[in-house]
Amino acid sequence: MSSGRRNSMIVRTPEGIEFSILLAGPVVRFLAWGIDVACISLTSITVGSLLRLFSILSLDLGMALIVLANFIISVGYGICCEWFWRGQTLGKRLLRLRVVDEQGLRLQFSQVVVRNLLRIVDTLPLLYMAGGVTCLISSKSQRLGDIAASTIVIRNPEISLPELELLADEKFNSLCEHPHLAARLRQKVGRDELSIALRALLRREELEPAARVKLFGELAEHFRSLVKFPHEAVDGVADERYVRNVVDVVCKRHGCG
Repeated sequence: MSSGRRNSMIVRTPEGIEFSILLAGPVVRFLAWGIDVACISLTSITVGSLLRLFSILSLDLGMALIVLANFIISVGYGICCEWFWRGQTLGKRLLRLRVVDEQGLRLQFSQVVVRNLLRIVDTLPLLYMAGGVTCLISSKSQRLGDIAASTIVIRNPEISLPELELLADEKFNSLCEHPHLAARLRQKVGRDELSIALRALLRREELEPAARVKLFGELAEHFRSLVKFPHEAVDGVADERYVRNVVDVVCKRHGCG
């Protein structure tokens, strides 16, 4: 693979599954940042208008509170959004981008904090120049905050659902017998989780038997922890079959819900 900047990168899981992920380039990241700046500015103006009331008591106090509030909003916006929306801000959500760990691991809170605190450095000397130049020359399109936090920003396109037909070796799905729980499952399973499960199913024949059992065991355990179905719906259902059923439900096939 070339040492220059790439449009995609390969992540290999411990189970032997390889995923190709699309890296977000500087232009689309800048557009997402513009949307976020608009949100931050609107919030800061609103909060600042309220805090100016303290200027009646003390002008210095009012100004200090406004400066502190602007800092908290500018940094807290990214931290809160990216943590609770699993790597997305409003700008990233609208443009289908997401922050992830560069090794494909679960994004940690410390990583979210570091990349957002260092955003101040990335914006120097103006208009995100330091971060933009670093992003242009980085092989993974990382700004300084991403390099320090070991994160990357990826494109999050729509999942191609017609591939599900390749998995339809059975028509019966026991989870569909409980539509309310199936609806709750659709709410709790995120796009990333669905994508991983779908790719694992489509590439299952490429796995060694032991790795295949381990991978689907972990996926099934995760999905079972999200929603508890009655015993009659899950007893005797193999892990791989259970994962297929979950993908089936989340994609709303078989008339579930």
